[in-house]
Amino acid sequence: MPPKKHAPKMPKLITPLTDIQLRNAKPTEKPYKLSDGGGLYVEVMPNGSKFWRMKVRQASGKESRLTFGSYPEVTLAGARAERSKAKQQQTAGIDPAQSKRIEKLQKKVAAINTFEVLAREWHANKAETWKPNTAKEALARLENDVFPRIGSRPMAEVDAPLLLDTLRQIERRGAVDMAARVAAHCSAVFRFAIAKGVVKYNPVPDLRGALKPRAKGHHAAISTDELPDFLAALRQAEAGMFLPTRIMIRLMLLVFVRTSELIETPWSEIDLENETWVIPWQRMKMGRKQVNPRKLDHHVHLPRQGWALLRELHKLTGHGIYLFPNRTDHERPASNGAILMALRRMGYQGRHTGHGFRSLAMGIIKARLGYRHEVVNRQLAHGSNDEYGEAYDREQFQEERKVMMQAYADYIDLVESGKNVIPVSFKRA
Repeated sequence: MPPKKHAPKMPKLITPLTDIQLRNAKPTEKPYKLSDGGGLYVEVMPNGSKFWRMKVRQASGKESRLTFGSYPEVTLAGARAERSKAKQQQTAGIDPAQSKRIEKLQKKVAAINTFEVLAREWHANKAETWKPNTAKEALARLENDVFPRIGSRPMAEVDAPLLLDTLRQIERRGAVDMAARVAAHCSAVFRFAIAKGVVKYNPVPDLRGALKPRAKGHHAAISTDELPDFLAALRQAEAGMFLPTRIMIRLMLLVFVRTSELIETPWSEIDLENETWVIPWQRMKMGRKQVNPRKLDHHVHLPRQGWALLRELHKLTGHGIYLFPNRTDHERPASNGAILMALRRMGYQGRHTGHGFRSLAMGIIKARLGYRHEVVNRQLAHGSNDEYGEAYDREQFQEERKVMMQAYADYIDLVESGKNVIPVSFKRA
């Protein structure tokens, strides 16, 4: 009689889990499992915790276990998605357990490499090549406007929309130029992070067109009507300023040369005895042009108030090279940011700049004192538009400019004293 054949053993059918089952699963003295099929199950612990786990078999035949998190933080649908991902990895010849360990390590590294951590590392690396004030201001911008919003985020999570929202917060307070500077800093931080292998792309260029354009051709400047309030704020702030900084602001107000032309002035250009100050053409803006430089020295005419300030300054810095030496290295001039920092402390950030003194002076001298445009233009070191303008400047405008500058300084004194100013009294015939 032929041996009896047995029917092949059918695999045990597992009924998929439901949310109701998972919610109602009660703890017992020992852990137990509720299977969802395909190796996925939830393990109910004696303390009531429920952990998603999955059995996987490696290529070597060894069995391992994956953990996907706890229920209900990881939903039933989420756990099933993790199961599908693990099976796809197995099909592709990838060990899901090893992949999970790598992913966990990457998340740990990402948590360490936050935007603030990378930004501070970038800043420390760059600060060695910057002037102290430049380094200080760059870090302050990040600390004030960026770190509070995205500093704790892993660098890889900081994308274009998140950056855009951060920069628009700066724009909303009217600091469009500041937003542009901060964007440039963020872009540099991303380039640094790319070089370190922390991220793969820089999202800042993607923001072009989304940010407000920076104003071109005009520097923030107060109007002539705002001068009394500005002078009051300056007098109040002077008590907390270093004396050279106070003199620097006062000279900018009285003489209105370009910021760099004042800060980078060596004492060798100043003749206190004969009261002359001549800036060589090589140091002037038009003289530094690569094509057709303007080879004309600039005579800076100071009123008596200006010469008094320079004599006071000479007692402090006259033994060195520059009128305003760098505090940490007296062989170099002070930073161009010194004037902006002083104006910021006065509450005039975004409202007035070092260059703004030039606009203010032109407005007062032309509108309030009645001087001709071309005379003011020469004091500002602007070029002439006519063929013989430079020669005429040298021979005819010097004395008129001296008188004009004294009238302007006296006007400032009257405004600061609070007396009524009658502009026509200064107007030249």
